[in-house]
Amino acid sequence: MKFERSKRLNQLPPYLFAEIDRLKTAVKAKGVDIISFGIGDPDLPTPKSIIDVLKKESEIDANHKYPSYEGLLKFRESVAKWYKKRFGVELDPDREVLSLIGSKEGIGHIPLAFINPGDAVLVPDPGYPVYRAGTIFAGGTPYIMPLKEENGFLPDFSLIPGDILKKAKLMFLNYPNNPTSARADRHFFNEAVKFAKDNGIIIAHDFAYSEVYTGEKGNDSFLSAHGAKDVGIEFHSLSKTFNMTGFRIGFAVGNENVISALGAVKTNLDSGVFQAIQLAGAFGLDNELKAVRENNLIYKKRRDILTRGLEKLGYKVYKSDSTFYVWTRVPKEGTSSKDFAMSLLNETGIVVTPGSGFGENGEGYIRFSLTINEDRIKEALIRMGL
Repeated sequence: MKFERSKRLNQLPPYLFAEIDRLKTAVKAKGVDIISFGIGDPDLPTPKSIIDVLKKESEIDANHKYPSYEGLLKFRESVAKWYKKRFGVELDPDREVLSLIGSKEGIGHIPLAFINPGDAVLVPDPGYPVYRAGTIFAGGTPYIMPLKEENGFLPDFSLIPGDILKKAKLMFLNYPNNPTSARADRHFFNEAVKFAKDNGIIIAHDFAYSEVYTGEKGNDSFLSAHGAKDVGIEFHSLSKTFNMTGFRIGFAVGNENVISALGAVKTNLDSGVFQAIQLAGAFGLDNELKAVRENNLIYKKRRDILTRGLEKLGYKVYKSDSTFYVWTRVPKEGTSSKDFAMSLLNETGIVVTPGSGFGENGEGYIRFSLTINEDRIKEALIRMGL
């Protein structure tokens, strides 16, 4: 028996990655050794010290019960201390920190807290598909903010029409950026705060890649901008920071009214994070910054190898030292990013992500993930003709 899907579900764009997965399975069935640059899932292990804490805390009976929705105070205090040490940002762990089952949960749910049918949400494009999906599920209308290479993949707020600004309630930002790897500085965030204040818009900044950088300078927090806590919140995930993607733990920090509203949605739709995982995460924030630095040295080596190789092959690579992605133009003029990705997979067994999967402004680009080891990167480059 076939059932009709909801209108909101049918509004979502086709999931391009599912088609790539089907082709990947077909190519693999032919005996081809697949090298995948497609998934942003760290291959490096979670620090052993964090695993040891998880093991210990998992054996304590008190941690087996339903966790609190807002998160353990110990975890929230560790978040606040880490933000102060890392970014110089003061946070009240009671009112300005909320634990999440991964940052994706909070990003997908925040439109439900503020968006009514007819309201607009400003969405970067190319960008993480959840910004658009969460908006649609809440009954809102996504308004695309194009991210152009000539502008450093930053949105130009002056291009947003006045009639859209009257309807806009929420804006998503994401720096360091997925998929482009672009970064933003405090000057841009100061502009964003002023824009939000002038137009009564909440900023939701996705900061999942804050600790992934291969240069000397770290990434700036949106909350370090003057007045940022007046207008918005920041999402962070331990997935990329400590290679904990499977643990599903993140947090939101910032404006207490926005945090409270997001917490109200969370209370009604899901539960908290397993307490043993929160305590392991707290330990990481308190103690494991050395592991982050070591991870970044590995990503730097991989980036250097891949970037040099791609440039020798004629690819135009966007130069960045943030995230573990390499964003490059499709090398064959007139070929769509999807067709190029499909062709590369068929001919070489190499998986890359077409930029069009992140929105219409991603067309003409492809994304490589640095989450495979150096030998596999070198092998991929040889297959591509180096």
